[in-house]
Amino acid sequence: MAEKSERQYAEHGFPPFYREDSRILILGSFPSVKSRSEMFYYAHPQNRFWRVLAGVYGDGVPETLEEKISLLERHGIALWDTVERCEIRGSSDSSISAAVPTDIGALLKKCGGIEKILLNGRTAEKNYIRYNGRIEIPAAVFPSTSPANAAFSLERLISEWRRGLSG
Repeated sequence: MAEKSERQYAEHGFPPFYREDSRILILGSFPSVKSRSEMFYYAHPQNRFWRVLAGVYGDGVPETLEEKISLLERHGIALWDTVERCEIRGSSDSSISAAVPTDIGALLKKCGGIEKILLNGRTAEKNYIRYNGRIEIPAAVFPSTSPANAAFSLERLISEWRRGLSG
């Protein structure tokens, strides 16, 4: 029988990715164990985030950190999460408790050109609404790119995310 991982207190551990000229902010919930160890977003190889972006923009799937940063910069994308620290079991969004939110308003002041916010999954949406109800930039939720979201094929994710990322 597989042993369940213990709930632990975890901190985000790395800053938001942005440039002052970023136009789109994509918010996740909280970085996975793999992302926290690699100190960058969507580092788990089974997370489909980078494949979705590549599919939307017709780019090759970025493998290195430099390629990922280049993809984000070319398309004016900033990344962050809705939770700064919390209690969590492994990488399970559904186990998040005692959450302390990130200061999204402060980030938006640093990159004043953000035109829209895309939320990567329902947990990000729930946290965003709970902690950031007064932000006046349009926000929309999109299906999670997490491997836990098995209901969505890669093709379907690309189709859904294309609506938010283009236009």
